[in-house]
Amino acid sequence: MPKYDWSLYEAYGNKLVERHEVPGAGVGVAVDGKPVYFHGFGSRDVEKKLPVDENTVFGIGSVTKSFTAVAIMQLQEQGKLSVEDPVVKYLPEFRVGKDGAEKAMTIHHFLTHTAGLPPLSSLNRALVRSLLKDESVMQGPAAEKIKALPPIDTYEELMEAIASQDFRLLGAPGLHFSYSNDAYALLGTIVERVSGVKYETYVVENILKPLGMTRSTWEPKDLPADGNVAMLYTSKREKGKDIVFASPSWWECPSMAAAGFLKSTVADMLRYAEIYRTGGVSGGNRILSAKSIEQMSTPYIEPTPGYWYGYGLMVHPNYHGVSLVEHGGNIKGASAYFTAIREKNITGVALTNLVSSPGGDLVLGAVNVPLGVKANARRFHYPKYHCPTERLSKYEGLYVSEEGASVKITAKEGGLDLEMEGGVHFKARPTGLDLFAMRRKGLESQMRFLVNARGEVCGLAFGFRIVRKVDAKPQTA
Repeated sequence: MPKYDWSLYEAYGNKLVERHEVPGAGVGVAVDGKPVYFHGFGSRDVEKKLPVDENTVFGIGSVTKSFTAVAIMQLQEQGKLSVEDPVVKYLPEFRVGKDGAEKAMTIHHFLTHTAGLPPLSSLNRALVRSLLKDESVMQGPAAEKIKALPPIDTYEELMEAIASQDFRLLGAPGLHFSYSNDAYALLGTIVERVSGVKYETYVVENILKPLGMTRSTWEPKDLPADGNVAMLYTSKREKGKDIVFASPSWWECPSMAAAGFLKSTVADMLRYAEIYRTGGVSGGNRILSAKSIEQMSTPYIEPTPGYWYGYGLMVHPNYHGVSLVEHGGNIKGASAYFTAIREKNITGVALTNLVSSPGGDLVLGAVNVPLGVKANARRFHYPKYHCPTERLSKYEGLYVSEEGASVKITAKEGGLDLEMEGGVHFKARPTGLDLFAMRRKGLESQMRFLVNARGEVCGLAFGFRIVRKVDAKPQTA
């Protein structure tokens, strides 16, 4: 096993953590299935000055979606379902509108976020009971709105809520990518109905236990008794500055567990990441066939140039000559990311205890070391592009979604100004036709404007969601 110099990576990682005010992070790398590196940045509990180690439990947010996809593929291997089946075969009460559009939506469409569902408000309602107990939320400006939300506690209530909402689909199934927590929650419902056991129990018995993920769990009450659990941190905006503070209340969400509520450790997640490196095997146990792993990691749709999506996985087909298979997750008090590079037998995991932390950059910098790439190399280089002033003005307007996103866009200084909720501003520079790179704390992410058949800007692919422009005509018009 070669010896690697991690010093430049740790200098890079320290700068990332400091710039983003991350209280604590754990990063681990394995080569040929053997852990070769772990580093804990900061503290799992700042006040108590407790360190982060490879067994510290963090939330993993939407990384959970990859576990849901694995469960679906296991059931397909058992002949109990097919990803080409319509979802109404297993969820006959699922409805979207009155024209029967749901009949064309398949499990494949749910897995790839291409069913045509726009971002919806369901998650907020599904979280109500946790939010009401969370002082950091209920002392904020959204408290009264939260009190007025009717909760969604069951899968059946979730489907009823979706059916009762008056929304326009983004298009025919398979046409557009828009990240959907609702779709993945309902995939969990399918797992439950087909397997005959509770979704969380299925994942424990068929994924976590076989992989030896002994410190991974769903319920806060089941967290390890040894106390090696990351404190949750959140932030608030005061006088134009983000203030990070401890907020120990975990969010629970029974009706959407499959979309993002698993908790795990760096050591456990490295065991899990192995199945994407080996084609389904970890620790001597086969979790999926190589064919199923290949099906999961196929790049089916390109949400934004360079980013592709498979089944519960993001796929980057050409990163310095190799393919990255990975997924990230963000939820209160957690930001997580794992990646697998099969051609070089490398896997990596980064877990942090602050939402919207740069977990993807932390883990990429770490796997860059055995890959032989500079620590600060990024997945994409966004080129410079001149956008005429008259074109910039077409993007101006308000973009909103039922999920709660609100972005006011104004042309400014050859680029765009994005005003988010709370009056927070970000700059975006043009990188191509209808493409822009938004800068946040030194890091850039790409966004894409959608144009309808009449050439009118009608929406924005932003944060992997399609957010519609207010008063714009439909994209397919």
